[in-house]
Formats: sequence, C-alpha cells, structure tokens
Amino acid sequence: MILLGMELHHTPVMVPEVLDALNVQPGGRYIDATLGEGGHTDSVLQRAEPGGQVLGMDADHEAVQVAAGRLARWKESFVAVNANFRTLRATALKHDFVPVHGVLFDLGVSSLQLDIEARGFSFRRPDPLDMRFSLDQKVSAADIVNRFSEYDLADVIYRLGEERASRRIAAAIVRSRPVKTSLELANLIERVSPRRGSRINPATKTFQALRIAVNDELGALESALEQAVSVLGQGGRITVISYHSLEDRIVKNFIRRETSDCVCPPGTPVCRCDHKATLRAVTKSPLAPTEEEVRDNPRSRSAKMRVAERI
Repeated sequence: MILLGMELHHTPVMVPEVLDALNVQPGGRYIDATLGEGGHTDSVLQRAEPGGQVLGMDADHEAVQVAAGRLARWKESFVAVNANFRTLRATALKHDFVPVHGVLFDLGVSSLQLDIEARGFSFRRPDPLDMRFSLDQKVSAADIVNRFSEYDLADVIYRLGEERASRRIAAAIVRSRPVKTSLELANLIERVSPRRGSRINPATKTFQALRIAVNDELGALESALEQAVSVLGQGGRITVISYHSLEDRIVKNFIRRETSDCVCPPGTPVCRCDHKATLRAVTKSPLAPTEEEVRDNPRSRSAKMRVAERI
C-alpha cells in the first residue's frame, strides 16, 4: 500500500516543453491522460491560472490517490479519475470535459511504480510478478511467464521488447518455472544474457515486453489517440511523450495519417478513402530533453515528444 503522507520524489519529464507544447493558457481546459503523481498537472494548473482546469486520468488507483493528495489545493480546478486512457472520450464526456484545449500523454512506467509499488515493475526488488496497471485486469506478468509456451513467450519478448536474445531468455524461463518474483526473473535473464559492459540492465527489454503485453499498452495508445482528437477543440493540441520505439512509431504514424487528406495505399490512381486531415504537425521531428535534464533525471534520457494541433 502507498502511504499518502510519504514524501513524493517523482520528477516529471520535460515540464517547460510540455507547457509550451500544450500552449497552456489562463482559463484553458486540459486532460492529463497519464496522471501519475500529478507533476505535469500541477505545472499545467499553475500556468493556466486563473480559471484553468485539468481532468487527470490513470489506470493505477494508487497513483490517483497520491496525485489527489498532492493536488488537494487545486480541488476547484482538478478532477482525478481512476480510468485507463483507452476510455478517454467516455471519461471526458462523463465529467462534462469536452471540448478541451489540450491532451497530454506521458507514456511508460512512473517512478511511483518503479520505486514504491510492489507489483513487479522493478527488477531490483523481489516483488510478485504482477505488472498490472489496474488490479481489475485478469492477466498478470506471472501468467505470461509461467503459462505461455516457450514459442509464445519468446514472441512476446521479441515483438514487444525488441530483445534479440528472446529465444534464449524464453528457454531459460521455461526451464526455471515457476518464476515467482521480479528479482528472480531479472537474475535469471542476467545469467543467460549478461551485461557485457552495458550500463543497461539486460532484463530491461523483457520487463518492458511483459508490461506492454499485460496492459495492452499499444492497443490502448492507438485507441486513445483517436479519442483525443475527438475531444479537442479547434486549435487544441495533443502532446505525447514516449520512451521506446514501438510507442513512438505509433504516435508518428498516427500524426502522419491525421495530417493527410488522403490515406489510400501508394499507387492508388484516384483517392477513395474520403479521409480528411484532422491535425497539423507542430513538431516535424520529436523533441528530446536537454542535456541538463538528462543529467539531473536519468530516466528522461529516452524521452521523445511529438505534438500536433487540431484543425
């Protein structure tokens, strides 16, 4: 359990860039679709004074509790909702929060989940292999690790973690079943796929793959991006911070499609799709954190930000 009185330590990524990307204005309404501990929301509310409002969403009920406590002083301007962003449009409509001036997605795992919550997100502690953002979900990381066939397990690790050693890791997992804790899994992976001088823990990509699979993160992201466009007012902005190539590819392709008047396959002689552009790209290439931020907050090093505006 999380103690709400504990000192919060999470450092939100690229805060000045987020505020500029969302073009936060006094009196504006914004959705933080990945609320976490509320660091970005706090900054948005400060910039949006007077009269600004934020609807914060997170699938993790403990994150919502922490953020609600942290942002209690904004009780007239802030609503925290325990919901996955795959329900973004329905949640916004339920809270009469349409249209909005901006939607923010800060993807990936929060410091809260890595450092505090005992759900197996971190490979540094002997926590149960869970990795569910919401405990309402049925499939856990333990189910995948201990029940999938060796072939299917290797496929998940390769496809969602882009791990070259996926077959070797899957074979080692199957030989060692049951694997009960995150630390046990991490140690097992390091034995069959050692660091060889790398600073990155060799379990990183496998843990990423399991987390994505458990929470269907890529499917949820594709759905949420579509919904975000539908709740934006004209000139409203979508800002997405991603941390690995699979997420960034989805965001890049989505913006490319939604900034085009035709999405017919190449070579189609006459447009038949009737697609009309809904967005204008604000960033041609993804923005990255400054060298100073990466030095002060190493977890920001892989962040990429893309921004698009509703037309």
